[in-house]
Amino acid sequence: MTNYMQNERLKKLDAIEGQLCQVMVSASQAFQELSKDKPSIKHVETQTTAFLKALESVDNEISKQIQYLSRVSTGQAHEGSSYASMKVNHMAWHRLEHSRTRLNDLDRLRHQHLLQCQQHQQQQQLLQQQLQQP
Repeated sequence: MTNYMQNERLKKLDAIEGQLCQVMVSASQAFQELSKDKPSIKHVETQTTAFLKALESVDNEISKQIQYLSRVSTGQAHEGSSYASMKVNHMAWHRLEHSRTRLNDLDRLRHQHLLQCQQHQQQQQLLQQQLQQP
């Protein structure tokens, strides 16, 4: 991801943080008004409406960020990042290493089998020699 795109992502996150602050301010002002002996219902409704609008905006923006991160983490193509290619390469490397390990295991088993066959043949030859002797 280029520096420009990274900066844009950070700006969006910064804006979301500002919206979250506004959510908290609106909620605080609504509660402050409600805690008065004679609260102004109009003021409470205004602050509650502002709270709900800001909260909806934050929810939408965070959802967009989560969707972006989901695309990135699943390896889908996105905004020029090389993450998907690196992930594919990393997985291929692991498969290669696993294949090498399995091939080495199979080669070791083949050698063991060959040794056992040779030992068995030698035992058979000894047994035949013993049977042939009077």
